[in-house]
Amino acid sequence: LDYRGRYSIEVSDQRSWRLYQFDFTGLRNTSEVLRTGAGDYMVMTVSFDLSRRMGYFAIQTYIPCILTVVLSWVSFWIKRDSTPARTSLGITTVLTMTTLSTISRKHLPRVSYVTAMDLFVSVCFIFVFAALIEYATLNYLVGNRRLSQGNSAPTNPIPSKMEEEEDDDDEEEEEQEETTCCPGKECQQFFCCIEDCQRGTWREGRVRIHISRLDTYSRVFFPTAFLLFNIVYWIAYLYL
Repeated sequence: LDYRGRYSIEVSDQRSWRLYQFDFTGLRNTSEVLRTGAGDYMVMTVSFDLSRRMGYFAIQTYIPCILTVVLSWVSFWIKRDSTPARTSLGITTVLTMTTLSTISRKHLPRVSYVTAMDLFVSVCFIFVFAALIEYATLNYLVGNRRLSQGNSAPTNPIPSKMEEEEDDDDEEEEEQEETTCCPGKECQQFFCCIEDCQRGTWREGRVRIHISRLDTYSRVFFPTAFLLFNIVYWIAYLYL
């Protein structure tokens, strides 16, 4: 009982406490007299202020999720003709993210609102799934392009030597197709000026995106977008 007539408690040295998942940040206590028909009762309420430690969740959830997302980018450096390799890698990373998401929620309270960890795991899952969809889109568009070019080509019962060489180097020609700009015009790294650049329309900023270079675009877009997300996420999570 203090000099104001209120009850207070004393806390032992915090160094003797053992909280492996939380840090003790403060202690608050209140006392009041509860009057009932059976009599008066003294009620004391003690509130402990704790902050969750990130070490366990960083090792068990955050780092594996980041590594899984980075692993999904390996498919951008695999040739698009290697369908089994790229499909297996994409499906494996998606299943891994699903397992990590289930494990992360297993050790947390079942709340109805979205937590910071739920947001991070969900965004990582979107990146991994988008990497798989990127290959499906690339394979579909390139396949349709080859089919349309094959249907529009004139039939020749006796293929010439040049046509046989073109069939063998089909992929290399797609990479080199329309990659040269008009004389005197500068090409950017991922884009090339349009066909009618001689008439000056290229100055309007019109560009042509090469379907065969979708992997090249993804090698830049996916890491950049994921890096920006991590910067915003950790600044908001640690300082806001």
